Amino acid sequence: MSVYFIGAGPGDPDLMTVKGQRILARCQVVLYAGSLIPREVIAAVEPSAELIRDTATMNLDEITDVITTAHEKGWDVARLQSGDPSLYGAIGEQIRRLEALEIPYEVIPGVSAMAASAAWLGKELTLSGVSQTIIMTRYAGKTPFPKREQLPALAQSGATLAIHLGITRIHKIVEELIPHYGADCPVAVCYRTSWPDQDKVVGTLADITAKVRAKGFTRTALILVGHVLDTDNFADSYLYDKAQAHVYRPIHKKAPSDK
Repeated sequence: MSVYFIGAGPGDPDLMTVKGQRILARCQVVLYAGSLIPREVIAAVEPSAELIRDTATMNLDEITDVITTAHEKGWDVARLQSGDPSLYGAIGEQIRRLEALEIPYEVIPGVSAMAASAAWLGKELTLSGVSQTIIMTRYAGKTPFPKREQLPALAQSGATLAIHLGITRIHKIVEELIPHYGADCPVAVCYRTSWPDQDKVVGTLADITAKVRAKGFTRTALILVGHVLDTDNFADSYLYDKAQAHVYRPIHKKAPSDK
């Protein structure tokens, strides 16, 4: 018996990995967050699973109790996590409980909201000469933040930002970023990426707050900030540059012609 923390992806069932789908299909117990994972993701296993529980109303003790009972019965448990489990999935505390109980587990990665949103926007988040770094963070709210990780400190890098769980504080985010990125810095807000009702809005730090409020986004939205979102002024990478040699494409110098 094992517990599998499976990255369900951002919403579209087709964006769960093949491994995740294969393991989900053989689990007798399925735990999933109904507000973050569409029912379509578990539709294929509903006829065969012994127990399917939406964890929205459950606390950590209750989740652990379900897993412990399954372990005693020798059942495999699929613990579905939205996006990728390692990003704001709260699996650390669950794993700590499992290790204390000596219950085996495995983490199956998934497509993150950031990756899916960049694909939906048709953007590369790392462009030569513009930004080579992506910072994934969230806005400080109930969760305590060290000062070194608060948004103004991160913004000093000028890196591309992917801000989770901050849409209700978009006005504060804008205030803290403008001094570092400028009012004209491009912003994209992607709501429920890959769900049937997905929506998005693009703008700049100067106007994104008004655009978000006009859309009515209040949760389940990712904020992307950076000049990579709206520029053609970037250099070609060295990867395919014919003048740049690398281990898979060495440049052979021509021998001087005999005279």
